[in-house]
Amino acid sequence: MNNLIIAPILLPMILGSILILFTQKIHIQRILAALTAIALLFVSFYLAYVVYLSPDQIITLELGSWPAPFGIVLVADMFASLMVILASLIGLVCLFFAFKTIIHERQKYYFYPFYFFLLTGVNGAFLTGDLFNLFVFFEVMLISSYVLIVFGGTAYQLRESFKYVVINIFSSILFIVAIAYIYGITGSLNLADIAVKVAVLEQQGVINVIAILLLIVFGLKGALFPLYFWLPKSYYGPPSAIAALFGGLLTKVGIYAIIRVFTLIFTHNPEFTHNVILIIAGLTMFFGVLGAVSQFNFKRILSYHIISQVGYMVMGLGIYTPLAVAGAIYYITHHIIVKSALFLFAGVTQKLTGTYELNEMGGVIKSYPWLGWLFFITALSLAGIPPLSGFFSKFALIIAGIQEEQYFIVFVSLLVGLLTLYSMMKIFNNVFWGEEQYLDEKTTVKNANWLLIPIVPLVLLTITLGLAAEPIFQYSLGIAEQILEPSNYINSVLNEY
Repeated sequence: MNNLIIAPILLPMILGSILILFTQKIHIQRILAALTAIALLFVSFYLAYVVYLSPDQIITLELGSWPAPFGIVLVADMFASLMVILASLIGLVCLFFAFKTIIHERQKYYFYPFYFFLLTGVNGAFLTGDLFNLFVFFEVMLISSYVLIVFGGTAYQLRESFKYVVINIFSSILFIVAIAYIYGITGSLNLADIAVKVAVLEQQGVINVIAILLLIVFGLKGALFPLYFWLPKSYYGPPSAIAALFGGLLTKVGIYAIIRVFTLIFTHNPEFTHNVILIIAGLTMFFGVLGAVSQFNFKRILSYHIISQVGYMVMGLGIYTPLAVAGAIYYITHHIIVKSALFLFAGVTQKLTGTYELNEMGGVIKSYPWLGWLFFITALSLAGIPPLSGFFSKFALIIAGIQEEQYFIVFVSLLVGLLTLYSMMKIFNNVFWGEEQYLDEKTTVKNANWLLIPIVPLVLLTITLGLAAEPIFQYSLGIAEQILEPSNYINSVLNEY
């Protein structure tokens, strides 16, 4: 049964390789891609079910039967299996949106193979149990994202993708340096084994330096302050289906890695490391939302919101209590769903009006009321209005902050929530109210409704996450308690009972 862990990695990798053979056969690519994405979602749910029912709620797979820490090990705990479900869900939704919005000629340029290679890297990063393979899966994900981000071939995309490539190569070099340091000190790359050895060595001096180095590496990928500058322009360029995939998933891989290493390895000096994380969280939230408020472009506002909202996720880690970490996990789940939906809404309105500029749009709700009100629900969820999912995830973080007397970060999070609401209402007022303008005459109501089909499940999910907050929060709390007790992870990987 443990062989199931490798399925979310192998399925997209094999399909991506097969699709290279059919680059000129768009219909075959679409059918194979749709079937595989649906299968991947079912496999992800089944993996989470198996993990949940296992004795320690962690299952491992030693590749080639080489025992850890000497061989490569894949680990699926509740946190990793949840992230794989979310990646598969967003992969499926964005794929169906791409069917309707990316023209045939562009789909011939290896769009589908690299789409699935990206999912391979994302799922591999969630499931790997060692640092070197985390680096490898990061590279698989990033190389695929390089291709997808230039997809369309505009001068803007080429310029911004060049910056994206340079920044990520720099972070990869830092990652290699951090891996070399930690291997030199502990003699291991296995996360569980490193955790054991860091506990023996005590987290002082050079171990703290490595912790901060890894925080910089993952912070670059997760767009934390002051390392977020690359994100708004990079995510603005590609088509909305790709921007939604990136906006929902890619930064979360960096946040996942931060949460993993700072709850498993670097847990012995939280007065230093987690306070640094908490300060960074506040600065990320504040400067991110300022960027969003200053913009008057639909997609750029959403891009800056990604920055402000990853701040909430690391805020939970910085407070470092079960309630706070549970709030962060709830927030990650909510944000992946809501942010992907919002980028897809941006894509639909751009198809209708021909622009992302707010002052060139207006009155869309008169012709497309379903589009307007579904966007309104999603916008309120992002801003944290009850009873939607954004409210309960922020509520848990704020309560945890008050309990730990972290009043300043609580104040910042409340202020950022208000500014988020303001910027989302700015989009709603300018795009959907007022006089109709610049509507593309070639677009029909039927076309717009077809574009809404992949988005509706995401809107229903954010409503469900809010209405069923109690059981979902209990599940998040279970994940938080599991990752804040690293001995379970270590014993499962190293077979020490």
